[in-house]
Amino acid sequence: MKAQNFSFHHPIAFWVGCIAIIGGVLAHVPMFMMGRYTGYQMVGMEMDATMLTGMAMIPLGVLLAMYGLMPRIAQMQKSLHGDSHLQFHVADGVPLNREHWKLVFVLVIALAVDVLKPATLGFVMPGMTTEYEISKQTAGVLALVALTGTTVGSVVWGRLADIFGRRAAILLSALMFIGTAICGAMPSFEWNLVMCFLMGASAGGLLPITFTLMAETVPAAHRGWLLVALGGVGTSAGYLLAAGRGAHQETHHQVPLEARHRAADR
Repeated sequence: MKAQNFSFHHPIAFWVGCIAIIGGVLAHVPMFMMGRYTGYQMVGMEMDATMLTGMAMIPLGVLLAMYGLMPRIAQMQKSLHGDSHLQFHVADGVPLNREHWKLVFVLVIALAVDVLKPATLGFVMPGMTTEYEISKQTAGVLALVALTGTTVGSVVWGRLADIFGRRAAILLSALMFIGTAICGAMPSFEWNLVMCFLMGASAGGLLPITFTLMAETVPAAHRGWLLVALGGVGTSAGYLLAAGRGAHQETHHQVPLEARHRAADR
């Protein structure tokens, strides 16, 4: 059976959903840029109509993309049951080719993103306690919520990948992760908890699908060392990106704090 027999349910819905997600994220940019006068501290700022519209566009876009990504189940069942001689096999005898390396590159990025999310929390939480004026114990709830979302996401996305296919599941997980980028523009700690859970759930879905895809597509002769390399390179890249983002966040938080101290001294 050729792969093209498994098509998306509705490509137009998928692309409209992608546009809605991106538009929803961009709708938060004006309010985020207003925060440049306060060191990008968003606490206490009221959500304007543009921001609320963007928040509504993101879940709508995710649902549309999900509808567009899901394969035609009836067509799949008819194709699978209609051919009694249908056989599946893993191409273990083929050498590594360009398509394998493309897949490895994409999966390294997916793993780096999965590692980046929890690692970044350790860098931003000190500034968060100051910005939201909360205790360290309260700020620690953010990490708990994020890891809970990661656990839930790993189970849910793993199941979705088994039912609807790896491609649909990992694409939907990535789109949902893009939508949760608005967590940096949330003006309250409670909204950050909600967005951090959703971010954890979406990023958590990348991990099981990443290693499953690698194990299912890479020839057996190269599967072992590539799986180890994927884990090592992806994890290292995630922590390096987290360190860079964390230093950037700390700079943004430190500037207004120093300004306050100077004003108090006067």
